[in-house]
Amino acid sequence: MFQEYDIIVVGAGHAGCEAAAAAANMGSKVLLITMNMQTIAQMSCNPAMGGIAKGQIVREIDALGGYSGIVTDRTTIQFRMLNRSKGPAMWSPRAQNDRMLFAMEWRKMLEQTPNVDFWQDMVVGLILSDDRRPMTDDKTSDSGQRTSDKKVAGVVTSMGLKFFAQAVVLTNGTFLNGLIHIGEKKFGGGRTAEKSSLGITEQLVSLGFESGRMKTGTPPRVDGRSLDYSQMEEQKGDENPGKFSYTDTKAVTNQRSCYITYTNQEVHNELKEGFEQSPMFAGRIQGIGPRYCPSIEDKINRFAEKERHQIFVEPEGWDTVEVYVNGFSTSLPEGIQYKALTKMPGFQNVKMFRPGYAIEYDYFPPTQLKSSLETKLIDNLYFAGQINGTTGYEEAACQGLVAGINAHQRINDKEDFVLKRSEGYIGVLIDDLVTKGTDEPYRMFTSRAEFRTLLRQDNADVRLTPYGYQLGLASEASHASVLKKIEKVQEIEEFFNSTSISPEAINPMLESLGTNGIERKTRLINLLLRPQVTLADMLKYIHEVQNFYSTVDNSKYFEQAEINLKYRAYIDMEKEHAEKISRFENISLIENFDYSKLKSLSIEARQKLAKIRPRTLGQASRISGVSPSDISVLMVYMGR
Repeated sequence: MFQEYDIIVVGAGHAGCEAAAAAANMGSKVLLITMNMQTIAQMSCNPAMGGIAKGQIVREIDALGGYSGIVTDRTTIQFRMLNRSKGPAMWSPRAQNDRMLFAMEWRKMLEQTPNVDFWQDMVVGLILSDDRRPMTDDKTSDSGQRTSDKKVAGVVTSMGLKFFAQAVVLTNGTFLNGLIHIGEKKFGGGRTAEKSSLGITEQLVSLGFESGRMKTGTPPRVDGRSLDYSQMEEQKGDENPGKFSYTDTKAVTNQRSCYITYTNQEVHNELKEGFEQSPMFAGRIQGIGPRYCPSIEDKINRFAEKERHQIFVEPEGWDTVEVYVNGFSTSLPEGIQYKALTKMPGFQNVKMFRPGYAIEYDYFPPTQLKSSLETKLIDNLYFAGQINGTTGYEEAACQGLVAGINAHQRINDKEDFVLKRSEGYIGVLIDDLVTKGTDEPYRMFTSRAEFRTLLRQDNADVRLTPYGYQLGLASEASHASVLKKIEKVQEIEEFFNSTSISPEAINPMLESLGTNGIERKTRLINLLLRPQVTLADMLKYIHEVQNFYSTVDNSKYFEQAEINLKYRAYIDMEKEHAEKISRFENISLIENFDYSKLKSLSIEARQKLAKIRPRTLGQASRISGVSPSDISVLMVYMGR
């Protein structure tokens, strides 16, 4: 009845969808198993994609040939470029989306992707290659490190069915032994009205994996018809909205507004009434929650000096009255939630569709993974998404993309696809996870990237589409578009570097901008480097620039060129630093090396290196507890 597959992907959230699409588009026969076919690519929390650093990740996924950017563009109801007042390294695109359309569009794209099959069922265990022959004894190396000759061969479902494959990608989200909390009530579930997934954690732990518990939460959903928006601040989208995908998707034209309101002392007092029933404060929740997205009760408790907290009122789509109350995540009793909501401006007559809740779930510390996201204990088994301790759609999606790529590469005996920290936020995220691990839900920020001037949202295609094209994910048209962009940007940069202008032609503009005039002919680049002067100013006043602009068929080329020219010194400095660091990244370490033999290493370094098994000297240098002197010892040994 059932055929064997190349790759099985377990879970159809953002990670699972990207993993299935990537592997299938590279040529693997993929089975995507989900507990509910109606919730593929469900936006479990806020109906939005992108944001600070997250927007860069979506652009990178798109540049590599993933689907997240395309789906986002097709379902956007509002677009904003955040952090425009800061430097371009901080600019981050964000889209508000139609929740139902988003899931529908993702499913449609997967159904239209050749090589993807679907099965609705719960996966309760893995089939290992030695399950079909007598079990072999686990092996232990001389250093005491446990090794295994186990290899994944498929999965078992709750219906007792066995599906076989050469590789398996686990993307279980918050479903592994998921436990939902609302006040003093708790019940099993991976998401509201959906049961939790059982069996996988227990099997993996029995095989030697370390597991832990994490917690996340979501706010109540309310009826938009019951809100008084006149008491709130309207937050419109950008006047000239952009988009995420580098393909031919269209930017949104008509946009829906979001709104901002605030909590107050009355709201806080109502919430405090329920603190005794809070599962978080009462100790019923053992998992660690996201530090940067705390619940409203946690905000009140931790920031007692604050008189109010900002709340974003976000529509769930074009044709629904359901509203997401962003910033009001809570697991307090539903009655307390409702009373507190009615004390906020605009919410006096609010009707609640469903209460907020907290959810605890199992995860596996990601230091148990290789940089390819393959597990160290079981060959051809990959983890992606919240199972690795991350939070956020974007973080999950990029892991799924990388896991899907590498599962395909592995079963075809091809080299792992691993991005360096200087090549993408995706590289930063995965390196952080497998090298440093995480004991709280990991969220990406621009501050985590030491090369963020290089990793901008505007140049993700230039950085990564060549990789996507080589892998067979990015199309010929996408690759040709990038080559054209590079050519045009260089042409624009050359124009500004070589074209001069006279004082009489430019001084009126400079004086109007509050900067000093020039006394002799000056190249345009020297004027553009002034902080007061922008390319838009030059387009208004300088005929030579206007004439040249008319010969370029894409304004995005000018934006890219302006950033390159204005920040050239910083970009060159980061490139030089990245090249120095890359020398360490190019020195490979022996995968199964016995570090206990190097007595010159500190005891902590020996332990950490044996546990994490870094691929390169660069990765080893980023492990907490491995000192520069330890790296020197490794360099000397490698030299020998």
